[in-house]
Amino acid sequence: MNEEHLRLCASAEWAQLVADDLLPWVLGEDLLLGEDVLEIGAGPGLVTDLLVERAPRVTAVEIDPVLASALRERMSGKPVDVVTADATAMPLPDGRFSSAFCFTMLHHIPDAESQDRALAEIARVLRPGGVLLGTDGEDTPPRRALHVDDIFNPVDPDVLPSRLAAAGFTDAEVESNGDRFRFRARR
Repeated sequence: MNEEHLRLCASAEWAQLVADDLLPWVLGEDLLLGEDVLEIGAGPGLVTDLLVERAPRVTAVEIDPVLASALRERMSGKPVDVVTADATAMPLPDGRFSSAFCFTMLHHIPDAESQDRALAEIARVLRPGGVLLGTDGEDTPPRRALHVDDIFNPVDPDVLPSRLAAAGFTDAEVESNGDRFRFRARR
């Protein structure tokens, strides 16, 4: 992530948006997370803060060793395990997690093939019946501007259901509000 993007993702404004708008939109009213939740691409951990309030155990995967180390230190004493790993090859057991979250991170994976490998890895570590939930941004000029000198490989929400099915998910739902989209799929 470039410095401006990292600053935004660690800001109080982003934390408020996630808490008040994005997480409720993604979760809906009736979804149970289960007892063992996976977060992919935790970054500074603002979503992690909210997930640990809703689940007995959270595992946060972050590829950046500096961000992972800072999150590990900040989460010390909480039921959060921070794993420094690439989402395309996670050192996690098959079928462990009850749910998995991807909050505005898929577009940081450099190419569609790697995104698909990450989705397949998430399916692998979810138990049967587990659910993948997430949100990402639409491809807009302001979002592209935020990602100068940064990886920005936007996901087309119209083709995401077929990509999720190819990764091993069923019942894929994608809903766009024009700026962002949310997705849900079952393992």
